[in-house]
Amino acid sequence: MKIPVDLKYTREHEWIRVEGKEAVVGITDYAQSQLGDIVFVEVETEGESLEAGSVFGTVEAVKTVSDLYMPIAGEVLDFNEAVEDNPELVNTDPYGEGWIIRIKIENEEQLDGLLSAEAYKAHI
Repeated sequence: MKIPVDLKYTREHEWIRVEGKEAVVGITDYAQSQLGDIVFVEVETEGESLEAGSVFGTVEAVKTVSDLYMPIAGEVLDFNEAVEDNPELVNTDPYGEGWIIRIKIENEEQLDGLLSAEAYKAHI
C-alpha cells in the first residue's frame, strides 16, 4: 500500500497535495482498497466554499457509498472529469489520475492539523 510522504492525510482517509494557494484532494490507497471497485464518484459542490470536515461528495463502490470530507476549509474549484467518466481511476491511480477535486486554500494554518505520512500509517 502506497502512502506518499509529500502529502498530508486525514483520519477519514483523504489526502491533500498543496500546490501554491490551491490543493488537490483525493482518497488514499488504503481507502480505495477498503471500498473495492469504485463505480461512481459524485461531487455537486463545485464553486462552493466549505468548512474543514464538510462533505464535498461521495464515492460509490459495488457494495457501499462513502462520503468524502474536506481536509481543510476551501472553495471547490474543480472536479476531475476523468474520474466522472472513469471512476476506476480512483482504484488504479488514487494519488495521480484518480484525484477528485481541486480547492482554493482558505486557511493554510489548517494544514498543520493534518496527518503526516508516518502518522497516517500509524492511524491505519
